[in-house]
Amino acid sequence: MIKEIAQITVKPGSESQFEEGVGKAKPLFLRSRGCHGVQLFRSIEQPQQYTLVVEWETVEDHMVHFRDAPEFQEWRALVSDCFAAPPQVGHVSKVL
Repeated sequence: MIKEIAQITVKPGSESQFEEGVGKAKPLFLRSRGCHGVQLFRSIEQPQQYTLVVEWETVEDHMVHFRDAPEFQEWRALVSDCFAAPPQVGHVSKVL
């Protein structure tokens, strides 16, 4: 099990639209191969900064199966207008 960590900065004033879009997109993630959960966190100090955490079975489930699926396009259509910059995405695995 791995976690995708996406750091996302949204345009000022688009916070509610972004949060609503992520809420609508959650089922897209959850029905995708290898996805086990989605969480969204908002920075207290920098309210336009979000951290999206998605649990995947493997990196390939995210980078190949999800990215090549229609669900990825739907996800981006729901939220990409809110992005102030491209998301910074990485993957982590639990070590302790």
